[in-house]
Amino acid sequence: MRIDIRFSPSGSENYTVFIDEFQELNFKGKAAVITNNRVAPLHLEAFKKKVRAKELHEIIVEDGEKYKNLATIEYILNELFKHRLDRKSTLIALGGGVIGDMTGFAASIYQRGIDFVQIPTTLLAQVDASVGGKTGVNNYFGKNQIGTFYQPKAVYCESAFLKTLPCREFNAGVAEIIKMAVMFDKEFYDWLSTTDLNTQTDIQKAVKKSVEIKAKIVAQDEKENGIRAVLNYGHTFAHVIENQSGYGTYLHGEAVAIGIVLANELSVRLGLLSSEEADNIKKTLAKFSLPVDYHIQNIDSFYDAFFLDKKSGDSKIKFILADKIGCFTIKNDISEQMVKDTLKAFGR
Repeated sequence: MRIDIRFSPSGSENYTVFIDEFQELNFKGKAAVITNNRVAPLHLEAFKKKVRAKELHEIIVEDGEKYKNLATIEYILNELFKHRLDRKSTLIALGGGVIGDMTGFAASIYQRGIDFVQIPTTLLAQVDASVGGKTGVNNYFGKNQIGTFYQPKAVYCESAFLKTLPCREFNAGVAEIIKMAVMFDKEFYDWLSTTDLNTQTDIQKAVKKSVEIKAKIVAQDEKENGIRAVLNYGHTFAHVIENQSGYGTYLHGEAVAIGIVLANELSVRLGLLSSEEADNIKKTLAKFSLPVDYHIQNIDSFYDAFFLDKKSGDSKIKFILADKIGCFTIKNDISEQMVKDTLKAFGR
């Protein structure tokens, strides 16, 4: 299966997302595969046999969101200089969303930009993080605060990688699938709410549908000046949760699941989403063993953290909310009191 991402003439170069079609990669110049110490023992050697390049180097970094920082980027860049990669070289991201984000960022700034391709090994990365060209790292002030928009040359989503994925990480990817379904496609959501995604056919369908949704949105709004912001449903809350819990307690998709529940509570209070629909979404998340409960220890601190989010501007918080399943609305005029009242519901 192939899904093409086609930008406007003034946008980035078009590319294709391949689903279960990977055979081998061929490069005329040097290449470096960037992965982590968790993925490498599982897939690196077999993957390298499918790569043809003038030289192929491997760069292995520590696994985990807490290593998604400038120190790791500096290590990657130093390794690229050490192996004398040039502007005709290519980086290969072999791993989940963290590896994809860091590899893309490194590619975008190394010698002012070289090519890279995405080989996502997690469900979350296949359906979301690897598609669309967002790159970056975290810092003290929040998630992905330092980064670029930089599109890959191609993305290869292989369901075989998912066979080695722990259930917890698989389910974290499902949260992003549910996110897109709630925002854009009720029929897709209804299907997700009644399936367990325990067959390859169902997984392929979920990946294909999710990538199609995201590809369509990214092609319309590459730099997130409009509709692409809708893909951040649940993320405004999730990024605060991740930051305040130290990028280790929750996987990204787990934080997104909680963020969806919080966003839905706000939507219900605004009269946009019915309580029945909010409960339905919560049950679907829970069906995939995703966390749906959260205790906010300090309401004021949580609220203030919203303003560190790069999607907030002019001292206003942008909330992406469900306006019934399959529809969305963007709000940046919700009163502080309404937001804090919503947060208080999770502060007990």
